[in-house]
Amino acid sequence: MSARRNKTQITVIGCGYVGLTTASCLADLGHSVVGVDASLERLNLLEVGKAPFFEPGLDDLVNSGLNSGNLKFTKNLEHAVSESQFVFLCVPTPSLENGSADLSIIYSVSKEMKDALPSGSVVVIKSTVPVGTSSQVSDWISRPDVEVVSNPEFLQAGRAISAFQNPDRIVIGARTADAKERVSNLYTNLNSKILCTDPSSAELIKYASNTYLASRLTFVNTIAELCEKTQGDATTVLQGMGLDKRIGEAFLQPGPGWGGSCFPKDTQALIAVASEAGSDSAFLNAVLESNEDRFTQIAKVVTQSLGDDSGKKIAMLGLAFKAGTDDIRESPSLKIASLLLESGMKVVGYDPQVNMAPLQGLEMADSPEEAAKEADVLLVLTEWKGFLGLDLPKLYKSMTGNLFIDTRNVFDKKDLVDAGFSVWRAGEGWI
Repeated sequence: MSARRNKTQITVIGCGYVGLTTASCLADLGHSVVGVDASLERLNLLEVGKAPFFEPGLDDLVNSGLNSGNLKFTKNLEHAVSESQFVFLCVPTPSLENGSADLSIIYSVSKEMKDALPSGSVVVIKSTVPVGTSSQVSDWISRPDVEVVSNPEFLQAGRAISAFQNPDRIVIGARTADAKERVSNLYTNLNSKILCTDPSSAELIKYASNTYLASRLTFVNTIAELCEKTQGDATTVLQGMGLDKRIGEAFLQPGPGWGGSCFPKDTQALIAVASEAGSDSAFLNAVLESNEDRFTQIAKVVTQSLGDDSGKKIAMLGLAFKAGTDDIRESPSLKIASLLLESGMKVVGYDPQVNMAPLQGLEMADSPEEAAKEADVLLVLTEWKGFLGLDLPKLYKSMTGNLFIDTRNVFDKKDLVDAGFSVWRAGEGWI
């Protein structure tokens, strides 16, 4: 028997952000992993060690897995699962019109693989799913000799590998002690607390965690807006809050609002779960509405600073929803850009990882300097560290106007003022 066959055999279905990170990191732990994806274009990239999206360090980890023989890719789902002890479901669960999660891909995959699963195998749901999905998948597979376990992901765009390899916790929701132990053993080499619970609780932990973080950011931006209107300094206010050990310092940075592939979708999904259960979701609805209001507040900072003059040029630095990723899903930048375009502004954007214009009417520049040329306002919306190397006096001279709006507080305000800019910072207002 080959050395590969002596290893734990794992199939990961779906090679998107969650699936590829999971597959690569499990292979790095020494398991034998096969990634399955329906896209030939994506598979062609993966087979030469290229991730189909930007995530720091992921290309190297994919190549390492390919070179060691621990990682392979295929389109043949049934063959892959037929040789596996564990099958991880990492497929998309997008939002439906009512905010609930679309489980159609999970349903399709469950039906497709049900007869090919080996007796005694474990199906591990990594996708973010509503409470009760583990039971549904078990019903769809309808195999008493196959366990279904919830093992939600807690990855973070821009540091997904680190989040997998150094997790705050690993959550495993299973009906039997044997399944909990078997899945726990996959993570033996990781130094992390493992919380074993029932599937429903595990599914809710994921939604509750993301929705809490979204709520925390919304609260922070509410305080930031109050400071902007009262000459307070949100940085100091939030620092003072964070020194309270009950609160802590994480997620206390003001910004332009939150977005991405998880927080909006998961908050909407939890609202749908609460509605279906007859539970009060007024607070969660308010969180979403307040976040939308923040986009409007930032757009108004720009438009009101320019008066009623339409046609002004806005240089927008950063289009990804956060630094370290090329993900533009629900990006605050695009929400704010859309509002500015509707008001008649000309918006020229730059992002080091976004090359194509993701929004009609939005023009793209090849560099921050090109975006800023003859601009009336320079608007920073993503906290890319590379922006810190910009020559501020040179940027100032190339612009028509002198307004610098930093929604992420990336730049030192003294440096900006010394360069000649009139400065607005999140949580402070105009300086």
